[in-house]
Amino acid sequence: MINRRVFLQQTALTAAAFAAPGATSLIEAAATQEPETLVKTLYDSLNEPQKKALVFPFDDPLRSKIANNWHITDQRIGSFLNADQNAMVREIFLQLHSEEYRDKVLAQVEHDSGRAGFGDSSVAIFGEPGTGKFQFVLTGRHCTRRVDGHSVAGKAFGGPIFYGHAADGFREGPEHKGNAYWYQALSANKVYQMLDGKQRETALLEKEPGDSAATIRLKRQAGDLPGLALADMTADQKMAVRGVLDDLLMPFREVDRIESMALVEKGGFDDLRLSFYREGDIGNDEVWDNWRLEGPHMVWYFRGSPHVHTWVHVSDPETP
Repeated sequence: MINRRVFLQQTALTAAAFAAPGATSLIEAAATQEPETLVKTLYDSLNEPQKKALVFPFDDPLRSKIANNWHITDQRIGSFLNADQNAMVREIFLQLHSEEYRDKVLAQVEHDSGRAGFGDSSVAIFGEPGTGKFQFVLTGRHCTRRVDGHSVAGKAFGGPIFYGHAADGFREGPEHKGNAYWYQALSANKVYQMLDGKQRETALLEKEPGDSAATIRLKRQAGDLPGLALADMTADQKMAVRGVLDDLLMPFREVDRIESMALVEKGGFDDLRLSFYREGDIGNDEVWDNWRLEGPHMVWYFRGSPHVHTWVHVSDPETP
């Protein structure tokens, strides 16, 4: 992992090279390591061939794409960007995650990306940072992350994201040894253990809904949702679900955690529904590997079989 002090020195030098005389605010802002600022610094450092390959209009439909294993552009950052630019991309990724979790998340991406590690990632920039709407997107195996400086109204994380991990081979065992995210499933299963018999009958479904971007299309109406409504839970069960949400958001930076919770509350906490799926129960141990927390305006779909795939979409109810 790159030394942070070296990175900041490199970032300041890069910013200085592209800043107008007296524009020290860019250098100072880069030194604070805010992802939005670093995206602007990265954009300014791109040469013309790099811009031609990596920069798109803000409204390009490519910006809204998401998948479990994909590259948003053909170029891999490890070979297409220079050392300073690679350092900036890595720091952007790190700063999108919480201090206590970012190293574990980076290790997950490096592990799942194979021999090339984090350098196998691809990036794209939509719009021009600093002049209006923009979004930076980083993709790879088990990874879609976004930075938009709130350019995309009403969408937590700037739009749908994806995370996952194949820590113990393609087909993980029931304990998911070494998986960076399995703790989230254990948190949800604790809620299942709190449910009475009738609640379990409602929450436990037979077939899981598959594994594609279609699984995070918002239903917009609570009546269209399967599973157990939080409105039908006791106070302590609801509190436990809030704990699950905390665990789901734990890997991410504070500003995204706060925005996500605010949008969930605005959409209606009691309208959320919790579902577990018999299909994909690794080891038939009734520790449900596949489960889903969903409301009219949010989906958090954790699919732990054969290894962890997680699809996330949290929206403002007033956003189309």
